[in-house]
Amino acid sequence: MKFRPLHDRILVERVAQETVTAGGIILPDSSQEKPTQAKVLRVGKGYIQEDGSVRALDVQEGDTVMFTEWAGTDVKIDGGEYTILKESDVIGVLED
Repeated sequence: MKFRPLHDRILVERVAQETVTAGGIILPDSSQEKPTQAKVLRVGKGYIQEDGSVRALDVQEGDTVMFTEWAGTDVKIDGGEYTILKESDVIGVLED
């Protein structure tokens, strides 16, 4: 894939959610919400501050992040489905 996000944007791939409940009920696609967890694939160079300096992003490639349900822009690149987020849309990074 040849895509490089600009500035404070990041390219993520949403993590699939469980399709079966703890009780064994299979959930149809129509009843599932879009996942709000994703793996960071690419990051931009950083946030451009008012004085022109660049602040590096807190997220890094390979991180798993959480974000709000309606954040970002969904795109298709090379047949895959991805989401482009601003760093400010990220709520936090999931750690092991």
